[in-house]
Amino acid sequence: MSDVPTALVAEAAGADRLELCADLGQGGTTPSLGAVEVALRTLRHAGVRVMVRPRGGDFRVSEVEEQVMLADIAALRALPNPHGLPLGVVVGAVTGDGGLDLPVLRRLIEAAGPLPVTVHKAFDEVGDQLRALDEIIELGADAVLTSGAAPTALDGAARIAALRERAGDRLRVIAAGGVRSHNVRQVLAATGARELHLRAPVRRDGREATDADEVRRVVAAVRSA
Repeated sequence: MSDVPTALVAEAAGADRLELCADLGQGGTTPSLGAVEVALRTLRHAGVRVMVRPRGGDFRVSEVEEQVMLADIAALRALPNPHGLPLGVVVGAVTGDGGLDLPVLRRLIEAAGPLPVTVHKAFDEVGDQLRALDEIIELGADAVLTSGAAPTALDGAARIAALRERAGDRLRVIAAGGVRSHNVRQVLAATGARELHLRAPVRRDGREATDADEVRRVVAAVRSA
């Protein structure tokens, strides 16, 4: 998801968790505090995960960018949540040599406190994903979003299945990448995933919106699988 209107459409179509972000053209960046506050006020039951990423481009995080991310997390924690919606953050950081930036991730996860943390698809740039999985579990992350370091979840299905087996009940592995209603059952069967992440974009009135019918079809397929 990106903005509040698309989040409301997705919730009404049956999505049980939404990711708020800005600038999807850059893979998603931190949304405005106003957008998050309005989402928490207007959504009724769906969980909300907020992207904390100060810019597009690569996933290396400078000292100043880390300070921005820490400030954003503190501000998110202070927002009112009148309906008690499950709220979490989505972060990621890698080093130049193909590993997770563990010191940065540790500080971000510690700053999130009680908010659950998902490590986003920066994870797919890591060379040794099985080792990285153990590392983020040790840091206390709640979930990881991955296509198994492949262009789509189907292409990376074997890796996603291996990650799920390695994680067990210690961390949620969310399959992402090219998930649509026509292949969702195949993705579930090939990966063993219990949770999926998708965008359902459609052009409407000259802008990108969320295709509620596509969300409904995916939700129905997951529930019937």
